[in-house]
Amino acid sequence: MQVSTTAIKDLREKTGAGVMDCKKALLEAEGNLEKAIEILNQRGIALARKKAERVADQGIIEAYVHPGGRIGVLVEVNCETDFVARTDEFKDLAHNLALQIAAMCPQFISPEDMAQETETETDADAKTACLLLQPYIKEPDKAVQDIVTETIAKVGENIKVRRFVRFELGY
Repeated sequence: MQVSTTAIKDLREKTGAGVMDCKKALLEAEGNLEKAIEILNQRGIALARKKAERVADQGIIEAYVHPGGRIGVLVEVNCETDFVARTDEFKDLAHNLALQIAAMCPQFISPEDMAQETETETDADAKTACLLLQPYIKEPDKAVQDIVTETIAKVGENIKVRRFVRFELGY
């Protein structure tokens, strides 16, 4: 089967995956764009799992102050190399995480962090209290962890949200 360059370009624009990965996914999906997206997503999840144990000690600290100056956020996002820390994909992720924290006021990064600090935990509490489990504000059908995983697949390195702090006037 032959795959058109237009289809490869469309898939690449939607997923951010490499040209050869897009071509392979389209061939596997027999030209079906939606199925190819699902294939790339599954590969990205597998790639993220493989990279999860790798050391991420580079990165950036993103600062965001909401218009009006009443809410501010600092978030440290780590990756494996300073090269990736300078990419637009990584910077966009850090900025979007800061926006998420400003908007949704999470208390913990993950359920593991929540379990260390509290005695009781319910799934409902974890979904609102844990940053990585919250619905992503720009795409509510995805969790924040899904957005991090997609970025891991794009940049090819492990990414960790190390810590954050949210300031709000009067609190």
